[in-house]
Amino acid sequence: MCYPRGLMDGNGETRSWSAKKSAKLYQIEGWGEPYFRINSRGRVEVRPDPTQDRGIDLYELTQQLGERGLDLPLLIRFPNILQDRIRLLNQCFENAIREYDYDGKYRGVFPIKVNQQRHLVEEIVESGRPWRFGLEAGSKPELLIALAAMEDEDGFIICNGYKDLAYIETALVAQRFDNTVVVVLERIEELELVFRAADKLGIRPRLGVRSKLSSKGMGRWADSAGDRAKFGLTMSEIVHVVDELERRDMLDCLELLHFHIGSQVSSIIPVKNAMREAGQIYVELMKMGCKMRFLDVGGGLAVDYDGSKTDFRGSMNYDLQEYAYDVVSGIQEACEKAKVAAPTIVSESGRSIAAYQSVLVFDALGVDHVDFDDPDEPGPKDHRILDELYETWKGIQPKNVQESWHDAQQALEEARSLFKFGYLGIRELARAEHLFWSCCEKIRKCMKRVKYVPEELHKVEELMGAIYYCNFSLFQSAPDIWAMDHLFPFMPIHRLDEEPTVRARLADLTCDSDGIVDHFIDVEEVQHSLDLHPVEPGQPYLLGMFLGGAYQEILGDLHNLFGDTNAVHVRLEDYGYSVANVIKGDAIDEVLRYLQYDPEEMVERVRKQAERALNQGRMTLPQLRTFMRHYEESLRGYTYLKG
Repeated sequence: MCYPRGLMDGNGETRSWSAKKSAKLYQIEGWGEPYFRINSRGRVEVRPDPTQDRGIDLYELTQQLGERGLDLPLLIRFPNILQDRIRLLNQCFENAIREYDYDGKYRGVFPIKVNQQRHLVEEIVESGRPWRFGLEAGSKPELLIALAAMEDEDGFIICNGYKDLAYIETALVAQRFDNTVVVVLERIEELELVFRAADKLGIRPRLGVRSKLSSKGMGRWADSAGDRAKFGLTMSEIVHVVDELERRDMLDCLELLHFHIGSQVSSIIPVKNAMREAGQIYVELMKMGCKMRFLDVGGGLAVDYDGSKTDFRGSMNYDLQEYAYDVVSGIQEACEKAKVAAPTIVSESGRSIAAYQSVLVFDALGVDHVDFDDPDEPGPKDHRILDELYETWKGIQPKNVQESWHDAQQALEEARSLFKFGYLGIRELARAEHLFWSCCEKIRKCMKRVKYVPEELHKVEELMGAIYYCNFSLFQSAPDIWAMDHLFPFMPIHRLDEEPTVRARLADLTCDSDGIVDHFIDVEEVQHSLDLHPVEPGQPYLLGMFLGGAYQEILGDLHNLFGDTNAVHVRLEDYGYSVANVIKGDAIDEVLRYLQYDPEEMVERVRKQAERALNQGRMTLPQLRTFMRHYEESLRGYTYLKG
């Protein structure tokens, strides 16, 4: 039961709720700062430009976009947030350079792999122009994107990833453009390909080397560094590269040192250690005669997904400014000690730039929950197991909740065993299960009145939780949840001035048991359910997934043929906001074409079956006409459901 603000609950105590309590419950002031907050109407408000105290009501925006024909689920991107993330990153490094009197400069690049969507990449290039912000390509297709996007003079492109001769030749020829294009050697075999391309084209390459640092990050991606890392050169291989370049009188071609200690580095300590080691490698390369200009510190800059500001895998125990200070000071210390020129610092902070800029909004389509009516007392002819369960239910008190839980479990297990061997009928088993759930509900209520709740009783809360069936595909819109138990903030985007009284998991539309969200952010530990409001009949209930702008938009697959969602770019303006770059989500026929189906041929095949049914008297002409209309309209329709 939901208790409105100011009303009395069953114990005669006043229960009130407010948007402030919702902010604390969902931790939005932690992970959402400074871009998301709850407004006075109890709705999530987006602040695309935190330098201005103006926001966009997310619920109201979603309703207005729906009136424009953009059905849910809907991915809403905010270019102003991208601009602010780039501004903030550059500002923090400028502060650090000024604070430490660093002789070098800073140039950031965006790794295209983080989000390859055209409008986003173009927005990053445009927003990064004042800071000469560049792009990092991790494959040949991404290099082609970068070359087309970087039209300005003095562009900056870093070429990483596996390379063939064509990739390297393209990068070398692109050096004749106005851009700085650096080919980073990630495998020793690439050196020979560079020599072949350079000889063939008559172009001296601009090269970098990726080093396998002994220093590692922490968490899931810690193995991105170390001796067994997928990419990078060992110390002996780096020395071999230098020797070969010297033998060919090409030492001046080596300009950049690159390393990567992992993604989502939640602690600042590995960053400090990596800077110390990388700084020393850079110094040694300078001493060997290489004309080094850049030190690329890679990615790893984390996002505080849970708002706890700790070194938990979904958080970070530092901020962007501290990160910049430690990067600059670590490199400066090595250069000053060796008396060599400080390099231009390059970072590939993709997650930190892109994560905040998009919100996935979706609606709850239905709810599955256990009914908790008080049970009827068993009659004299009922099986004794029903009496045992009923007596357990009657006797539940705060002082005996653990004992009652054990008794209820044992009785239910016995009832199911009796049913298997034919000693209990299906109706009696149903009553036994009802009694068990009634016991669970009573135990759950009693748990709120005890100071200490045994850990095993937390399972009661999980068992009693509802399932909210939601209009999205986990595999399309948040694959990292399925693949690696990644945490993203989920919360309702409205009704936040009401108390959420339902604990629930979120199930997607796919017919896959893994298509469920049952890990949610919490300040202290991961929660297995989310606080939600009861769904009111005939009224939309909208939820949002936040901070999913990095990787999720590009990693999605077509599980059950749920395709790309509708997407729209919303820009903050002086008069309010403008809607631009509306990208319609995949229609069913588009998805089918990805899989080599021919929708026109499918229509014709189905029509033949319908005609056969008509001729045999199993279908009327109006039925045929109605069915074919639905079939053809469905092919052209959105892959998701209409709420």
